[in-house]
Amino acid sequence: MAHTVVALMLALITAGMLHAGETVPTPAVASAPAARQQVVVIPVREQIATPVLYILRRGLKEAIERKADIVVLDIKTPGGALDVTFEIMEALDKFPGKTLAFVNSEAISAGAFISAMADEIYFTPDGIIGAAAPVTMTGQDVDKTMNAKIVSYLKARVRAISEGHGYRGQVISAMIDVNYELKIGDQVLKEKGELLSLTATEASKTYGDPPRPLLAAGIAKDVDELLNQKFGQQGWTAQKFVVTWSEHLAVWLNAISPVLLGLGLLALFIEFKTPGFGIFGVVGIVLLGTVFMSSYVAGFSGHEPVLLFALGFILVLVELIFFPGVVLIALPGLLMMLGSLVWSMADIWPNEPITFSGDLYFEPLIKVGSGVFLAVVCMGLLLRFMPRGWVWDRMILGSAIAEAAQNAGGSASGLTTDSLIGRRAVAATVLRPAGQIEIDGRRYEARLDVGSADPGAPVVVTGQNDFGLVVEKI
Repeated sequence: MAHTVVALMLALITAGMLHAGETVPTPAVASAPAARQQVVVIPVREQIATPVLYILRRGLKEAIERKADIVVLDIKTPGGALDVTFEIMEALDKFPGKTLAFVNSEAISAGAFISAMADEIYFTPDGIIGAAAPVTMTGQDVDKTMNAKIVSYLKARVRAISEGHGYRGQVISAMIDVNYELKIGDQVLKEKGELLSLTATEASKTYGDPPRPLLAAGIAKDVDELLNQKFGQQGWTAQKFVVTWSEHLAVWLNAISPVLLGLGLLALFIEFKTPGFGIFGVVGIVLLGTVFMSSYVAGFSGHEPVLLFALGFILVLVELIFFPGVVLIALPGLLMMLGSLVWSMADIWPNEPITFSGDLYFEPLIKVGSGVFLAVVCMGLLLRFMPRGWVWDRMILGSAIAEAAQNAGGSASGLTTDSLIGRRAVAATVLRPAGQIEIDGRRYEARLDVGSADPGAPVVVTGQNDFGLVVEKI
């Protein structure tokens, strides 16, 4: 190739065709086809509330993990909660790629703020945007003094996010502040005393010198047409998220997660004190799993806490089924599950290093701590009041006798725990201090008052407590 180029240059010089300052074009080389743009489409629909935040946070984190180039916000909302809107704006700021807002067909109030966060704003032909003045949750006007503070803050936020975006800061300010006059050159677009709202055509109109569109980067009938306009029909691939029932359910589950956690721990506590593996173990694990999955659906948790939770779950299950009363296996498993719950509730982003800061883990620790406190209180109340009733006796001591009979392959008919007091037995498992003893081929939950005993050690039954028999070493 080099010899060919040199020969061509010599030929041109000889022919008098190459003049000073001119260059010779290099023979064309076929270029590789351009890589397709990876696009994630996230819906921002209906009222701006916590479910919208959950789906958006989950979509953004997955977009980061997939190294997506573009995120498109498919917006159709009449507005909503201002605090959730701020959280959405903060989440959008964490995405390192390019964001496009598609007003499909309305972005009112909070929807206008979210649109302003995007790098470019597109509209459907019938799209409208505007009327972003703050109001109460019931739609009433905010108190005059408070309104002035909120409007001042919102305008500052809008100016900060609108730098380098033409007239966007002025336009959104005119949508927020009824007393703001929108004027470009000598033309007044909005006078004081009204809020600005724009149609797609009005948002696309150009002003100034050089002419620039007021707000819209373009108009398209749907997201696919928008992407075709920007990248061509073969220039993109898209993944579209949808808001499912799980996002709505996760809102309620996260709100009551300390209660679910407390009840789950209480159920596991009862399961540890009863023989075998039964309904309390199932309920406890299901409740802890529900708390974990609600955090996952909410977009907090990544995939890593799943592994820690699964490992803890396996250890607890091994304890309950194969080594009841040992505790040494279940305790680290339970700590792993609680640790994974704290981890799953922390709002960690894929493109940010994990820092063990108080701000990141404060709320998760409060939730998990509240759940543990609730469980301890319930355990205390259970031990204080329930043993006096027939329900507790039948639930705990009755299950112990039934389990013993099952292990012996016989019937529990006629057995009472009172009749076992004074009987000799042998330790069927390690008593450290709790475990199981064997009397006449039947096993019972038991606990040593002092010390520990190895399997096979002789013991004598001296009494009973809330969860089984009390024994002493002979």
